[in-house]
Amino acid sequence: MGMIQEFKDFAVKGNVIDLAVGVIIGGAFGKIVDSIVGDLIMPVVGAVVGKLDFSSMFLILGTVPAGTASTLSDLKKAGVPVFAYGSFITVAVNFAILAFIIFLMVKQINRLKKEAPVAAPAPTVTAEDILLLREIRDSLKK
Repeated sequence: MGMIQEFKDFAVKGNVIDLAVGVIIGGAFGKIVDSIVGDLIMPVVGAVVGKLDFSSMFLILGTVPAGTASTLSDLKKAGVPVFAYGSFITVAVNFAILAFIIFLMVKQINRLKKEAPVAAPAPTVTAEDILLLREIRDSLKK
């Protein structure tokens, strides 16, 4: 029974539940970022660069079997090695946007978490300290 109780204690800790919620929200957020990159940003970047679709940018590294269409998905299905740099560009832009958004979120959370600086406690002066200070003062006057 000890191991089951340990697992139960571990699973109901706040950090584990927070992590699970974060993973679920992160997965949904990743889909939103994928859509933003694939449906909004990359078409604009493609129009500026001159290509409309980055996913169609690839180099064929092998021989293409007869009757195979020259699209990336068809070539991959046929087992032809391709250097799909357009897909990599899309994923890299996706990552950069996601990393930037997470950076902004963490920065905002840290700003909200900042506590007011704690003032240093005022030094307490004892009667003995006063006597020592008087002795120092008197010795400096001589």
